[in-house]
Amino acid sequence: MAGAKPTAGIIIIGDEILKGHTADTNSHFLCKELYTLGVKVEKISVVGDDLQVISHEIATFSSRFTHVITSGGIGPTHDDLTLEGVAMAFKEELYLHPEIEAACKKYFGNDLSPDSPHLKMAKVPQSTRLLYGVNQKTGAKHDYPLVSVNNVFVFPGIPSLLERAFHSLKDQLFASSGITFHVREVYLSEHELKVVDILNKFNAKYKDTVPLGSYPEWHNSYYKLKLILESGDEELIESAHSELVSMLQEYIVHYQKDPVSVAPEQVYAIGGILNSGGHFSTAVGNAINTIERALDQYTLEEICVGFNGGKDCTALLHMYYAVVKRKFPDYKGHLQVLYVEAPTFPEIDTFISQSVKRYNLKTLTVHGRMKEALGDLKKKHPELKAVLMGTRRTDPYSASLSEFSPTDKDWPEYMRVNPMLEWSYHDVWQFIRQLYVPYCRLYDQGYTSLGSKTHTDPNPSLRYTNEYGQTAYKPAWMLENGLDERSGRNPLSPK
Repeated sequence: MAGAKPTAGIIIIGDEILKGHTADTNSHFLCKELYTLGVKVEKISVVGDDLQVISHEIATFSSRFTHVITSGGIGPTHDDLTLEGVAMAFKEELYLHPEIEAACKKYFGNDLSPDSPHLKMAKVPQSTRLLYGVNQKTGAKHDYPLVSVNNVFVFPGIPSLLERAFHSLKDQLFASSGITFHVREVYLSEHELKVVDILNKFNAKYKDTVPLGSYPEWHNSYYKLKLILESGDEELIESAHSELVSMLQEYIVHYQKDPVSVAPEQVYAIGGILNSGGHFSTAVGNAINTIERALDQYTLEEICVGFNGGKDCTALLHMYYAVVKRKFPDYKGHLQVLYVEAPTFPEIDTFISQSVKRYNLKTLTVHGRMKEALGDLKKKHPELKAVLMGTRRTDPYSASLSEFSPTDKDWPEYMRVNPMLEWSYHDVWQFIRQLYVPYCRLYDQGYTSLGSKTHTDPNPSLRYTNEYGQTAYKPAWMLENGLDERSGRNPLSPK
């Protein structure tokens, strides 16, 4: 139909998907890419290696959707049935396509017989059109084509090959849709039941023009509900978005989805106004200055951040990342963090792994008590000279430290750099939450100071009885008296 919005159906083919032997990532990739191209995916189907089922699904999808994408089942073995299924769906015979045959022989050798398994991929439906992608870097045409029959595109199942083929062909296949989906997101501090009447009222007005999606979030530290508005009309969605925000004003969270990408701007916006007279901006500004001085004295290869997943070093890592990006904007390498491995909570391990990806970190892992661990570090990485620490004055054994404190004489020789010495407990949480910095989820469960799992409990100062009469704990940032920070730490907990 002329002017109709293009749609797509995706068929993922393979017993290995249905049996759980392989995780399907192709449909997720395709949905994201097609959405940006203005093509709405209306259905995803996962089918096994059954010729009749594959054929029926392809025929059904082809009649329902503008585009049909299949993934998988085009190799040389007995269970690779996609091309045969496409032929059956359109009542066509298979034949040995000379161009694909030549490509196979170029790769596998010229002495292949027509019945060779290597040529199974060259036997395609009679009405096949071959589509050649272009290497995005070199501009050269790819050697191996994509098979297309009517409105069906037959993609490989291997994710790297599918993604390469899609990127090289997407403009050729889908860019002519002329449609762009405009999206706006709204984040709320309350769950759906609190705002359901408002959402129903909005949806009644806009359901046919600006669809509203509502997605609860149970594990995010900053919001409880994400709303998504979508429309092909940019002016209309802006108007609808403004109206929805006005209706939900008291629940709106101005959430920053990617705080790392804007870290330099946001961190320096706080710490760059030392003359404001505010304690918090002064504390951040002094910390920035200390990190800058350290980077004047040591190269990025000579310095690392002590990082164990706790709140203080999380704030420090975010600051360090911001300063490095401001001071060395073209630097593309890994920032180094020191992790002293010890028995701990699995949530901390998960958070550290996420942080490594989030900040592009190189983890220097050592084991044992701190003195021995630093000795091991000195042997493995003799180039290291300084360690940035999230130590604060109120921490045990920290009263006499300065911003630059060498280790004691009987310890391995390092410069301990302490940018946050004069920060308070509340300064740490103000920094983290004001900039929407991701942090370990244990802090949302009443933990305020993290040690070993066996010697750390939720802080009793945060205990309360919830609306269901159950004992619960407020998040760490709600602790009123910062001096109670370590109240959840068992006296036997390691320092």
